[in-house]
Amino acid sequence: MLQRPRRNRKSEVIRQMVQETYVSAANLIFPLFIVDGENQKSEVSSMPGIYRYSVDNLLREVESCMNLGLKSFDLFPNIDESLKDKYATESYREESLYLRAIREVKKEFPEACVITDVAMDPYSSEGHDGIVENGEILNDATLDVLGKMALAHARAGADIIAPSDMMDGRVGYIRQVLDDHGYSGVSIMSYSAKYASAFYGPFRDALNSAPKFGDKKTYQMNPANQREALIEADLDEQEGADFLMVKPALPYLDVIKLLKDNTELPIAAYNVSGEYAMIKAAIQKGWLNEQRAITEVLTSIRRAGATAILTYHAKEVLLNKWL
Repeated sequence: MLQRPRRNRKSEVIRQMVQETYVSAANLIFPLFIVDGENQKSEVSSMPGIYRYSVDNLLREVESCMNLGLKSFDLFPNIDESLKDKYATESYREESLYLRAIREVKKEFPEACVITDVAMDPYSSEGHDGIVENGEILNDATLDVLGKMALAHARAGADIIAPSDMMDGRVGYIRQVLDDHGYSGVSIMSYSAKYASAFYGPFRDALNSAPKFGDKKTYQMNPANQREALIEADLDEQEGADFLMVKPALPYLDVIKLLKDNTELPIAAYNVSGEYAMIKAAIQKGWLNEQRAITEVLTSIRRAGATAILTYHAKEVLLNKWL
């Protein structure tokens, strides 16, 4: 045999020499959960090793991550039920928990990249991503709320706005609002292909943001569809998105690859809470090798075409020097 591919696998040095895909700290975004109060740190029961932090402890956690070379963070708020209403007005109130957290992180760590979630569900008394009327999610009326939220985030210091609501036209609407108010330098990381997935449960536990009725299938995408993602991604690109995101990641590696092959924009992928919980549960049972399983997951997402990976594994892989 003239061709023996195994020759390029015969030693660790040669395997590293021909390795095609790498994951580094620069590719990772760490999602962080925020709660009100002081000196609060509570573990999410369905996500071992992941915590909700009050703002003071959030700053300590960000500092710890920055020291490891992890510099990008996506913040998510756990809002008290008493502050939720039909129009998610708490989402843009000047002294809200979320806006205070953004300001404090950017004040203490101006070199950090702060990504913010734009969606109504953490603040909505209905638990949905849009305004609800007679059981229907109103698309166009919701855009006004999303615009106010995005503008408030930009004013607080957000580097990247990430609309996760899946309302039609929201990227263009938010881009116009930001530009009209002098925030043309603030980026948009659009959740372009966000699927109505079974893998979001632990995240909703962390934020107490599950819908109070029904499901999200009228706005999140059908898991059976692939080419529909191209329609969503193309619209978001036309409307001014700077990144296109696929969520979840592992069940949709084909969609990540499809978007990567059809756009020049960077692709982000969200390695979501259910994926994290599934891996951690198997590790705790002794069914998987922790380092090998987690690094294989992250490598597969990069290999599929993701430039940026939102993952709850971000800190541990750097802390343990697994990359």
